[in-house]
Amino acid sequence: MEPLYKQVYQSIKKSIISGRYAAGERVPSEKELSDSFQVSRITSKKAIELLVTEGLVFRQRGKGTFVSDLEENLVEKPEAANNSKGIYLVGLVITDFDDSYVSKVISSIEEAAGERCFVILKRTLGSVEKEAEAIKQLIEYGVDGLILYPAQAEHYGTEILKMIIAEYPLVLIDRTFKGVGAAFVSTDNIKAAKQGMKYLFQLGHEHIGVLGPSIIETTTIVDRFSGILQAYEEQNKIVNRQLWCSDLKKSLPIAFSKDVTPDQDIEMIKSHIKKHPEMTALFALEHNIAVLAKRAAEQLGLRVPEDMSILCFDAYDNNLSGWEFTHLRQNEKKMGKLAMNRLVEMMNGNRTIKKEFLDAQLIEGNSTCSIKRMPLKQTGKPL
Repeated sequence: MEPLYKQVYQSIKKSIISGRYAAGERVPSEKELSDSFQVSRITSKKAIELLVTEGLVFRQRGKGTFVSDLEENLVEKPEAANNSKGIYLVGLVITDFDDSYVSKVISSIEEAAGERCFVILKRTLGSVEKEAEAIKQLIEYGVDGLILYPAQAEHYGTEILKMIIAEYPLVLIDRTFKGVGAAFVSTDNIKAAKQGMKYLFQLGHEHIGVLGPSIIETTTIVDRFSGILQAYEEQNKIVNRQLWCSDLKKSLPIAFSKDVTPDQDIEMIKSHIKKHPEMTALFALEHNIAVLAKRAAEQLGLRVPEDMSILCFDAYDNNLSGWEFTHLRQNEKKMGKLAMNRLVEMMNGNRTIKKEFLDAQLIEGNSTCSIKRMPLKQTGKPL
């Protein structure tokens, strides 16, 4: 049985060839086709795209889709002119842009779009429901493809699955969905986490605490934990998961953290340090967690890095204090550029699923040093 979009395509094509729709006449819109054939907007959009590719119809943005003059097919239509220039309308769906990492990714996507694409931005604040609504709105508006920074949730939403099944031009950034054939560009988080752990081992740290967000089901966080475990295995060291704390909430998107204050996470980190005074270093899986960890350590009278080293992912570029965390810097500029270039390829007809991982760079800052003291548990230093 043919895919749904091809059934819709064949029906409209038959109507054009039979003369039911004359040259210059508007054919049903994506919404009208969706309602008539009881299919999704993605399916009807894909059927129209196939008709455009064959030259049977042409689009005029804001007006509709019209039947081409089959006898004068050499006359350039408005849509054909747009495609020859590579001008597309792209939807960009993100959780939020209140941190340096995401802002830099957005900036690189916009820069890579150049004169080829117009970009419409929608925020989800980490809500799966808002994400689904944003995707629907953008598709109904007529975007040619989507770049998606998925919400922090274990399972992908129905709207994402519909796009994947319909082979809609879609590129994921930062996250992936296990077992789902979607193109993505992401940091190699396993490799990066291993790099960070090995660096701490080289400084002489053995008792290393790991601080992560309370929602750990995203592939980004799962891979970072996996990299940490692999680092222990490769160094023939025994991992102590009692030193891990993954109940922190303030670094999560607003949908999950609106009722949480930074002080709540700080108190949790302080309690964790008190409970495990043998720790000499903390590996924060996100930059915001590292900021809270530093405040927690200082409130306990610990010096960073002399008494407690802190390593994290990412850091702010506009730091004017001269002090920065030792961190694993992701290549946001390349990530955004690759995502946009790959989406343009897909919108041009190349639907090959590409999965691209980027290396992170370890930047030594002021928050780590070689171990210079015995663990607090042995020195008896009060907390």
